[in-house]
Amino acid sequence: MFSWVKQEQGGRNKEGEMYQTVTEGLQSLYSKKLLPLEETYLFHDFHSPALEPADFQSKPMVLLVGQYSTGKTTFIRYLLEQDFPGMRIGPEPTTDGFIAVMYGDSEGVVPGNALVVDPKKPFRKLNAFGNSFLNRFICSQMPNQVLQSISIIDTPGILSGEKQRISRGYDFAEVLRWFGERVDRIILLFDAHKLDISDEFSEAIRALKGQDDKIRVVLNKADQVDTQQLMRVYGALMWSLGKVINTPEVVRVYLGSFWAKPLQNTENRRLFEAESQDLFKDIQSLPRNAALRKLNDLIKRARLAKVHAYIISYLKKEMPSLFGREKKKEELILRLPEIYAILQREHHISPGDFPNVTKMQDMLQHYDFGKFPSLKMKLIESVDKMLASKIAGLMTMIREEESKAPPAMVSGGAFEGSQDGPFGRGYGEGISAGADAGDDWIVSRDKHRYDEIFYTLMPVNGKISGVNAKKEMMNSRLPNTVLGKIWKLADCDQDGSLDDQEFALAQHLIKVKLEGYELPAELPRHLVPPAHRKHPDAEAAYDRAED
Repeated sequence: MFSWVKQEQGGRNKEGEMYQTVTEGLQSLYSKKLLPLEETYLFHDFHSPALEPADFQSKPMVLLVGQYSTGKTTFIRYLLEQDFPGMRIGPEPTTDGFIAVMYGDSEGVVPGNALVVDPKKPFRKLNAFGNSFLNRFICSQMPNQVLQSISIIDTPGILSGEKQRISRGYDFAEVLRWFGERVDRIILLFDAHKLDISDEFSEAIRALKGQDDKIRVVLNKADQVDTQQLMRVYGALMWSLGKVINTPEVVRVYLGSFWAKPLQNTENRRLFEAESQDLFKDIQSLPRNAALRKLNDLIKRARLAKVHAYIISYLKKEMPSLFGREKKKEELILRLPEIYAILQREHHISPGDFPNVTKMQDMLQHYDFGKFPSLKMKLIESVDKMLASKIAGLMTMIREEESKAPPAMVSGGAFEGSQDGPFGRGYGEGISAGADAGDDWIVSRDKHRYDEIFYTLMPVNGKISGVNAKKEMMNSRLPNTVLGKIWKLADCDQDGSLDDQEFALAQHLIKVKLEGYELPAELPRHLVPPAHRKHPDAEAAYDRAED
């Protein structure tokens, strides 16, 4: 896929290490530079389990999270355009566990306990959540073109109430946090009729904190409300999200109805089609950005590991050698916010790099600070060197190799349905209108109206000057930058004046722009006025259309 170095260099970096792919390079840097730091300072006990080869080699993954009956499983069915093993759909809470939908040569289901011992799957560390979770975790395998590029994780529908959270038998939020750190995209699904965010849903969203760049929001079943109601629903959703996701940036929300059934309300059909295509493009880009995402996650992990090492070593340094250890431990735990501030100033670390102080205080209660290791600058310097030189060089190499052999985008299923043909986005609309009409000029349909305006502008020798054309074009109230572009497109012979066909074309382009469509960089062939086309048959075809 990606080559670490050019073939003529023998595939070696400056230190003589052999890397055939970017994935292999990331895996080697982690195991040789970052893993020793994590193991020394108990990073895996406090934050995240160690990464394994499958974590670097796995396909991009999409995690779906939402309350029950918001259409998570139906959304997967919509993308794949076929049922998958273990699928259950209904208005009641049907999905009672986690389902990893992945590619396989034949259809089948792999139970959780077998899944976590498979070294080829990136789920081995889920073993720590115990049998209560593994009994509700399966891998659904099937031959599907979409799954050749991505894997999809379906999650249980979230209910409200304390009982539901207790009865799961495992820490639902921690499982989501584990997946959130490893997936490439997190999609939060909402139902247009169920916008309330329950306590457990709020906890689930907070568990995904730090993965904000991966989160997208889908407002599903938006066709079940009219335009006025949709505006209110959208506003209410943004208000609800603002209370849970405490960031000043607005989360990207996609509106639509993601299932293969007729729209109940078609007045927003064009909006839904545009939104679904935007979401599809976002998902399709995941394989192309997979290497960069893994690189980005490794950098985030390295920064957190460094901060964790500073915290643990500081606590070790402050502990007395003999007496009063328990009292000092309690004092240090209470002073943890102050210790964070000290380390920020001493090592010039951003406050955003530190772990949650409350969670850290709770976990520190169970450890003997006297057994913590002291600060080993050699390990810190090794990670700093990795971030400063190795990662930067690898990032450059990714782009160079992508330009030579770009990864294939997600294809198949719903991604194929509207790419080409008359149902493609924008087909027969705006600037594309009339593209399949042969030699018939679409502007001629309204040319009789444009001609009436043209002859009031006092043409000389069949043409109107730029000054007179400007007066009429300014009536559209479009900005001068847009009108200037329309003028360049319409003045086909570039003589600084417009004949009747060029003026009609200018009016047509103004109409297209006022309807909300974009203008092309160059005039498409089907919009070139017949009198300005190169082949002689065009004028004859235009005359027939006029007759």
